[in-house]
Amino acid sequence: MSKVKVGVIGCGSIAKYRHIPEYANNKQVEIVAVCDVIEERVKEFAEQYEAKAYTSYEELLANDEIDAVSVCLPNALHAPVSIAALKAGKHVLCEKPMATSKEEGEAMIAAAKESGKKLMIGHNQRFVPSHQKAREMIANGELGKIYSFRTAFGHGGPEGWSVDGKDSWFFRKEEAFIGAMGDLGVHKTDVIRYVLGEEMTEVGAFVETGAKENSDVDDNAVCVLKTESGIIGTLAASWSYVPKEDNSTIIYGEKGIVRLEDDPVNSMVVQYKTGEVVKYELGGIQTNESGGQTSSQVIDHFIDAITNDTEPLITGEEGLKSLEVVLAALESSETKKITSL
Repeated sequence: MSKVKVGVIGCGSIAKYRHIPEYANNKQVEIVAVCDVIEERVKEFAEQYEAKAYTSYEELLANDEIDAVSVCLPNALHAPVSIAALKAGKHVLCEKPMATSKEEGEAMIAAAKESGKKLMIGHNQRFVPSHQKAREMIANGELGKIYSFRTAFGHGGPEGWSVDGKDSWFFRKEEAFIGAMGDLGVHKTDVIRYVLGEEMTEVGAFVETGAKENSDVDDNAVCVLKTESGIIGTLAASWSYVPKEDNSTIIYGEKGIVRLEDDPVNSMVVQYKTGEVVKYELGGIQTNESGGQTSSQVIDHFIDAITNDTEPLITGEEGLKSLEVVLAALESSETKKITSL
């Protein structure tokens, strides 16, 4: 089969460190186009990967040679550019959060259905081996009834990751729409839904701004979540964990406790009620730090879905369900009431 010809829209850090190198490492892919409003930046990538440089995504989408695109833009542009790409007959891999509202998310899903093209959302934590193993254990009943959970994702903030540092769009509400909850919290709403195999029904949250100067988006959030079967737990998202990243999840069950990405060596530790402790070295979680994994598996899965005409693991519908938990948290924080989903 001929190679999937790919265009990458937005050449910031997520494209530089994840999308573009992972496409380049996939033998089924040819990177034919890159796009960024900063001409100097896009030219650098175009030369490195022998691709055509664009400063207008509309012009890139008009290129009939392109089969699929990655949308790696500020959050507020995810939906409009993804919809335009789907209407132009391209498969779309969109970074998270997929949209800034339920209506935008639904419009993306509708555009995918109308075009017959794939829409996948880049929630890479579903591919983490410890998360997949925990999902399997819970589904098999190895932990018995699940009572509670605690999940957190925090680091020192996007200024250490974003190509624009402290001047990044991440800190501007007009472009980002949401801060730590959109950057990190949505990863955890997605992974807790995936691991537990349940939907959230109620959300209570405090979503605050206080750790970052010159920012008008949230940088610290703590949520209380309840699932359809009555499991309750907490979710924290923060840009104020300055010394060290926390990307852990703990599940509390009838027969034991599962600790995910909570130990520097063992990505999964199961502490059984009997006193037995089982440790698993399954390979580390994808991080922004140097020396992390070289593949998030997101790109390979997206390309496989295209070439084999299969449903991607994180469809638009799945991405929207995870976004809706975040939107409910924002509503709860504003109204000071529990929000029902």
